[in-house]
Amino acid sequence: MVCDVCHKREATVHLTEIINNKVTKLHLCEQCAREKSQEMEEHFGLADLLSGLVDLVPVVEKKEKIAAETGIKCPSCNFTFQNFRKMGRLGCPKCYETFKEQLSPLLRKIHGSDRHTGKLPIKKEVIRDKGALLSDLKAKLEKAIKLEEFEEAARLRDQVKALERKRKK
Repeated sequence: MVCDVCHKREATVHLTEIINNKVTKLHLCEQCAREKSQEMEEHFGLADLLSGLVDLVPVVEKKEKIAAETGIKCPSCNFTFQNFRKMGRLGCPKCYETFKEQLSPLLRKIHGSDRHTGKLPIKKEVIRDKGALLSDLKAKLEKAIKLEEFEEAARLRDQVKALERKRKK
């Protein structure tokens, strides 16, 4: 599919815009998408989106007024909550602690929680599962040896060795 803007390059970015139930699709090449992205950022920046969400949360407005009246600034970078509303970004990691009361309702609105629990990448989860499997197999091997089930013990030993080889890779 060819780019809808330049009509020269292959379209790799596909945008769907819905305004008043009217669907408009736009297929862009990477270069035109970058230009369109900058244009959209100017018109509808992240700061506008976030400040719109902040406006949806009345508790934040009250706490924001308190922060403005008391002149709360981040001790590390001197950033204010009003700076966050304008730019849509915080100044430094310490800002999260400084503006915790103002950010918590907003984060709950966006993410459903104000705590980041994180995720492990798929490979890490697999490695952790292999570790649990390995310790389980070793326990079964010990038990089979004690019960003198040597055929079962040999099979388990081979599984343990194979799993240990895979973990080293």
